[in-house]
Amino acid sequence: MRVDPLLGALIGLLLGQAVDAGWLSTHRDAYRVLGVDRDASDSDIDLARRRLIGQHHPDRAAGDVSRRKAERRTREINAAYEQIRKQRRRHP
Repeated sequence: MRVDPLLGALIGLLLGQAVDAGWLSTHRDAYRVLGVDRDASDSDIDLARRRLIGQHHPDRAAGDVSRRKAERRTREINAAYEQIRKQRRRHP
């Protein structure tokens, strides 16, 4: 059975849109990760990110397990921050 290449392209396009819209994301809500409301100002979001990064920075963790947790949390915080910034640039 051979699949039409146009069908494959259409499916890829739709999946890309779904990922960009966050429909297929298993990540927690970006605003919840940063601890801010959806109507928070850009400066409030920046402040929340800086505060959380300060609390969870890997250099402040003692031990390998704590450091790995801090690195994972820092990645989560940065990803949430970037997701919010991307959404706000797209829909001002």
